[in-house]
Amino acid sequence: MTYQAAIFDMDGLLLDTERVCMQAFEQACQQLSLPFVKSAYLKIIGRNAKGIEEAIMNHYAQYTEYAPLRKAWMDGYWPIVETQAIPVKEGVIALLEWFKSQSIPVAVATSTHQKLAATKLRLAGIEHYFEHISSGCEVTNGKPHPEIFLLAAQRLKVAPQACLAFEDSSNGVISALAAEMKVYQVPDLVVPDADIIALGHNIKTSLNDVLDDLQKVS
Repeated sequence: MTYQAAIFDMDGLLLDTERVCMQAFEQACQQLSLPFVKSAYLKIIGRNAKGIEEAIMNHYAQYTEYAPLRKAWMDGYWPIVETQAIPVKEGVIALLEWFKSQSIPVAVATSTHQKLAATKLRLAGIEHYFEHISSGCEVTNGKPHPEIFLLAAQRLKVAPQACLAFEDSSNGVISALAAEMKVYQVPDLVVPDADIIALGHNIKTSLNDVLDDLQKVS
């Protein structure tokens, strides 16, 4: 194999959290008598805290300040993800087990804050698969900048070019490709547009399909 490590995004790829987060945002909008605009919300997918605020306020600045909207949003989101196990996505366990059987180290590169990311993985029962978590709060530039994937590779002590990266979001794909990694995308809420498809990476419908692909070349 030409790769020596695997780096995973978390929300929407490993865990089915994106729908939970979007529902909490929609409820916050209702609470504050704001319109819920799905197209505006989807622009936050794959971004860190700074990028999320920028994307949200590009639309919602005409209606409200960010602080009250974020508070109402997180008041609905955090009680769920901090206490309840979010289901893992299709194919996650089989793929992680396969990497384990191949002695290939795996890590997480997520825009989510480190502590919350660790909690989500622990509650889902999959934290033990990962060597470490690199989070959006640890980098200056969030996805689509490559910094977080480069940090994850550095911590694994593997060259970025020798890493496989797994993402659901287009921002994450751009980030991993910019880090010169081989990328598999399993879309969740956002369907890749023509510009993303033209990047030439692997796009699969589930991580089961990814595993089938990897086993063919192992």
